[in-house]
Amino acid sequence: MKLTLDDILGRESRHVLQTYRRQPVAFVRGSGPRLYDVDGREYLDFVSGIGVASLGHAHPGLAAAIADQASTLLHTSNLYYHPYQAEAAARLSALSGLQRAFFCNSGAEANEACLKFARRYWHTKGVKGRIGYVAIEGAFGGRTMGALSITHDEHYRGPFLPLIEPVTFVPDTRPDLLANAVNEGTAAVIAEPIRGEGGIRPLPAEFAQAISDVCKRTGTLLIADEVQTGLGRTGYPFHSQALGWKPDLISVGKALGSGVPIGAALIAEHVAQTISPGDHGSTYGGNLLATRAAAFVLEQLMDHGLIEHVRTVGAHFERRLRTLALKHPMIVEVRGEGVMRGLQLTVDALPVVTQARERGLLVNRTDEKVIRLLPPLTIEAADIDRAVDVLDEVFAAVASEVPA
Repeated sequence: MKLTLDDILGRESRHVLQTYRRQPVAFVRGSGPRLYDVDGREYLDFVSGIGVASLGHAHPGLAAAIADQASTLLHTSNLYYHPYQAEAAARLSALSGLQRAFFCNSGAEANEACLKFARRYWHTKGVKGRIGYVAIEGAFGGRTMGALSITHDEHYRGPFLPLIEPVTFVPDTRPDLLANAVNEGTAAVIAEPIRGEGGIRPLPAEFAQAISDVCKRTGTLLIADEVQTGLGRTGYPFHSQALGWKPDLISVGKALGSGVPIGAALIAEHVAQTISPGDHGSTYGGNLLATRAAAFVLEQLMDHGLIEHVRTVGAHFERRLRTLALKHPMIVEVRGEGVMRGLQLTVDALPVVTQARERGLLVNRTDEKVIRLLPPLTIEAADIDRAVDVLDEVFAAVASEVPA
């Protein structure tokens, strides 16, 4: 018997913990940048699982690699070696310039690992009391207790206090406050080159340079949170490279497995030398299935021109969005790079999300008044044009409903 949307909603309401505000649609199939719901309706996906489906849906090569691995060997634990961790780690090292990788299962776990490794670095060095972190206002690191500690929004933090301390948040408009915040008690500065959940907000160039300068001057470790910006999303392997940063640690997730759960902490050799066996671990982290998927994704990035493709379609995307903004006063700013874009609105973005979905386009609302657009890295210009045309219709409709 075919399940209906009502069947699924009914079961979820009885048995699934209600921590998500889901939209009233259930997807059962995908192909490239398109999803299909239980009724067979087609949607153009400009959310891509919140930046996860980097190769689009049901990529034939990835599907073949996963199927082959599933029929061969899925998991042995980190008690033993297997071929794919080293393959994925070597590719990540070549992309990032950092020599080591620790594999985990998500971006939040990658941030947790980076926070731990930063403290371990100073402990090994014999520097007592260098345990604090400096983070950026508007940052989102994840919902585990450590990652939540460097997440700025009180809505996420408040119910779970006390969190890991000390953490100092600095606005990205005040390099002077950053310089004052980083002191002899600071283990690391952690920052997203472009804050994703915070509204697709790139760090201002002066502030980004101030982060680099203060870390170099004080020896403080720099953690680049590239969970959303990394792995080609902005047209760079890692967007910290566009800022001229030389991070000591980089956290990655989301796009790495194109839907297979995997994250990684990338670690410079001078930090890696201070970490000992047993300092961190993960039962599932880096298993055969996840790292084979990651190795395939990285091969597409590095050997098949995917990053160059993002630069090309990203420029087209920006032109189309800026033209859209000129037409609709409701859009006050276009932000982002590559295929990571945000539209700052004068009104709540929820009606735009709803009406776009009703027209067969999936977009995402973040920071209340921002439309976040994260299509697959493989998106083509024709599909960008189609998405922008739908948004054109939606903004006209929403504007007509807004009281004068």
